[in-house]
Amino acid sequence: MFNHQSILITGGTGSFGRECVRTILSRYQPQKVIVYSRDELKQYEMAQELNSPVMRYFIGDVRDASRLKLAMRDVDCVIHAAALKQIPAAEYNPMECIKTNINGANNVIDMALECEVKKVIALSTDKAVNPINLYGATKLAADKLFVAANNITGKLRTRFSVVRYGNVVGSRGSVIPFFQKLIREGANELPITDPRMTRFWITLQQGVNFVLKSFERMQGGEIFVPKIPSMKMTDLAEALAPGILIKIIGIRPGEKLHEVMCPPEASHLTIEFGDHYIIKPTIQFSKSMDFRRNALGEKGVPLPDGFQYSSDTNTEWLTGTQLLDMLKS
Repeated sequence: MFNHQSILITGGTGSFGRECVRTILSRYQPQKVIVYSRDELKQYEMAQELNSPVMRYFIGDVRDASRLKLAMRDVDCVIHAAALKQIPAAEYNPMECIKTNINGANNVIDMALECEVKKVIALSTDKAVNPINLYGATKLAADKLFVAANNITGKLRTRFSVVRYGNVVGSRGSVIPFFQKLIREGANELPITDPRMTRFWITLQQGVNFVLKSFERMQGGEIFVPKIPSMKMTDLAEALAPGILIKIIGIRPGEKLHEVMCPPEASHLTIEFGDHYIIKPTIQFSKSMDFRRNALGEKGVPLPDGFQYSSDTNTEWLTGTQLLDMLKS
């Protein structure tokens, strides 16, 4: 898929971007891999480890359309991972979140069309489904932009899709590193907002693998959702520090008890495949497209009205041992 291709990753110095670059370099022979981000220190540090001759480090912000256009020249595939993701920061700085997550997404679309990129996949989150915080709302808007972008491609070859998944085990700023820090510092209790709370979990490598596979599967307009396990937050705390006390602190602003990746309102658009679901676009730009068979020839089946894929009603659950194994990997 990526042999002799040029790939650009926005937000490429983040956790996902770094792992994605490592994976591409180990599995394929790309022509170029372009890391596009605004942090020169992170780029410098990344270049010390990932210094292949095909690597390019491009300082720029997704808010800057002209800079994006320069970076996308002769690019075949774009992975859009750049975003402001911290929920409290988004609530306190709403326009900054909107400028990056919505305006920046629109810039990526516009420049991909101008540069005639072949395929674009944007990373999304379960928080974009029925959002109750600004971060989730901006990601929902970005999802809509990328899906609808297929309606304006005309005769261009460019196609856009979205990948949506849950919490990444061990990613920067997530709850697991926070709990691990408290444990290292000798805490005798861990804060849990609600004992009923559940979350979807995926490893960084699993997320990268799913995104790369989605490039092979995509036709354009789909939201890809992997089948991944859930875990109660109390079980997570017990796995990290067996026997530790739990302090219930109450749900924080913008936080849900459970997360949903395929909402019941979209059940008529949802198709189940072996290891994933897709949500079809509400407005289909080509009447001849049949999303029940993807570009790899895999066949899916429509789901019944009212189907939802939620972290609390999931059929697959993580054990403490499995979580620790995921952390080791």
